Amino acid sequence: MNLLGVGLVYGGFLAALAGVVSLLEPLAFLGIATRAGGLAALACGLGLAAAGWLLPAPEERTARAASRLDEFAPSWQFGERHRLAIRASRQRVYAAIKEVTAGEIFLFRTLTWIRRLGRPLPPSILSSPPDQPLLEVAERSSFLQLAEEAGREIVLGTLVIAPPGWRPAGRLTPAAYQELSAPGFAKAMINFRVDDGAGGNACTVVTETRVFAAGAAARRRFAAYWRVIYPGSALIRVMWLRAIRRRAERTARD
Repeated sequence: MNLLGVGLVYGGFLAALAGVVSLLEPLAFLGIATRAGGLAALACGLGLAAAGWLLPAPEERTARAASRLDEFAPSWQFGERHRLAIRASRQRVYAAIKEVTAGEIFLFRTLTWIRRLGRPLPPSILSSPPDQPLLEVAERSSFLQLAEEAGREIVLGTLVIAPPGWRPAGRLTPAAYQELSAPGFAKAMINFRVDDGAGGNACTVVTETRVFAAGAAARRRFAAYWRVIYPGSALIRVMWLRAIRRRAERTARD
């Protein structure tokens, strides 16, 4: 359903763009022969995008807790999952997860610059120095380490939406973060998990992002955001895994 929403939003954007261009010069090769047709394409595109934003976000749930991420995000409405095989030992792969920098991830800084609309921000995952471990930057800014099994899995979480006027009573802990489930909250959690691969010197790295939005208003608000940023988010995750693979396999050769 969320991928359908993404498709509607981007299909709407393209139709609206074609409509805007056709108001100046009709794009006959797209079947838009008149400026009136361009206006109709613009209206249709905006309608498609709005339908994508408003499409309901169904809740998914794990059948059983098989990872630390499952403990903190047993249910979610928005998510993505990516995996990559790596020819290196578990220890080298896990070290690469912890050490990879923004500068090693292809297009990372470009895509995060676009997401923050070019605004200068303090160091964070959206404005990371190119030579510092990305997970360290995340934990120093808006992310909280929720759990870690060294050599196996690390889970981070952040608040993406909070009710107006809400402030944490002291430093937010993993237990307190887990309890934030009142309407108005939206929590995003990401993990990196290393699974054994085929053979003694191969692993599979899995990264999964889950977002739980409590209440209809928070779900609608986050859906509008997620369905715009999802293609860039997915590309970042894929490139992030490839950067981990390059670092792990390079150190394995050294």
